[in-house]
Amino acid sequence: MEAATDATTELVKGDKGQFDVEADGRLIFSKWETHRFPETEEILTAL
Repeated sequence: MEAATDATTELVKGDKGQFDVEADGRLIFSKWETHRFPETEEILTAL
């Protein structure tokens, strides 16, 4: 991600298999809501 964008990333361990992607304090992807992991393009587009 950092190579493809100007963003810095941080991994924070979640509970119960939680996998959320947040940018500037807003949720852009939630595995809990979608029941799947995101595709890289989804995240890059959302950023």
